[in-house]
Amino acid sequence: MISSVQNVSNLSMTRALGAVETENSASSAATTMPGTAGSAGGLSFASVMGSMATDAVNSLKGAESMSFAGIKGTATTREVVDSMLQAEQTLQTAIAIRDKVVSAFLEVTKMQM
Repeated sequence: MISSVQNVSNLSMTRALGAVETENSASSAATTMPGTAGSAGGLSFASVMGSMATDAVNSLKGAESMSFAGIKGTATTREVVDSMLQAEQTLQTAIAIRDKVVSAFLEVTKMQM
């Protein structure tokens, strides 16, 4: 996702307020960036989240298979530990995303119509 950001200069902290683009130029820049909602070839939020979930499951499965390889003696301790740390980080990221989604859902349900 981070690699899809093309105009890093727009995010620069060193620009003065006078250099801020107008609405028309900002909207034209937003439509040319891949992954935005208006682009025809961009990814949807659901597909990005699905891809992240698939990657998380694959990471956890890889760690599990690496731990079995370590038990069998076919993998080194370093490989097993690296795989477990990567799986732990993936799980913590998934939990943090889940918490944010639940929090956003609860805020939406509290909104008055």
